[in-house]
Amino acid sequence: MEHSDKEYCLEVWGDYACFTRPELKVERVSYDVITPSAARAIFEAILFKKYAMRWQVTKIEVLNPIKWTSVRRNEVGSTAKIRSTGIYIEDTRQQKNSLILKDVRYRLWAKLVFIPVGERRKEAFAKHKPGTDENPMKYYQMFERRAIQGQCFTQPYLGTREFSAAFRLVNPEKDALCPALSAEQGGNRDLGIMLYDMDFSNPKSIQAMFYRAEMKDGVIIVPPLNSEEFCDDSKGFI
Repeated sequence: MEHSDKEYCLEVWGDYACFTRPELKVERVSYDVITPSAARAIFEAILFKKYAMRWQVTKIEVLNPIKWTSVRRNEVGSTAKIRSTGIYIEDTRQQKNSLILKDVRYRLWAKLVFIPVGERRKEAFAKHKPGTDENPMKYYQMFERRAIQGQCFTQPYLGTREFSAAFRLVNPEKDALCPALSAEQGGNRDLGIMLYDMDFSNPKSIQAMFYRAEMKDGVIIVPPLNSEEFCDDSKGFI
């Protein structure tokens, strides 16, 4: 049976967002727009079945003008060890400035990539082995039903968990879509080197993947995983 990767569109918005630049270690500074990994996480919050499917972000549309604000937040400067008795917050509290986005709204496009049973990793069958006739329609219907009803397994967020996101499923053929940013509104800009996602193919050496992001008329085209546009944090651009 042939399997097609169906593309879906979500409109996502929130009061604040912070898509942290990894090169800035101390103070949090956001990218100008949402990153592909953050967009993928929003789709996964609605539906994700490990080993059976994955999400491939294809396009990001920026709907609201890019606006900034600065806030000061309390953060904990250490992590709890496995055998620790806990963390006393007053001893590890750190006040840090954050440069974040405000009043954001995006239209996110992603394909639901179905992984056939014969191509799944052995770990997928530890508890249950699906039938060989399993098809992607099951997952299409699950996602559509959950997204239409506003259901999610975890609350979607915009970069950090305190900035929750609202969403709705968009039908491009039926719904009236508001236009993306025009050139006059700042919709044309070179966003520079942006985090694409993390490469977990080798658990002992997890690498960050970057790509050169460019926005034209408010639209960012996201390259596929097998693209030559990527670089990682150890090898530089391919």
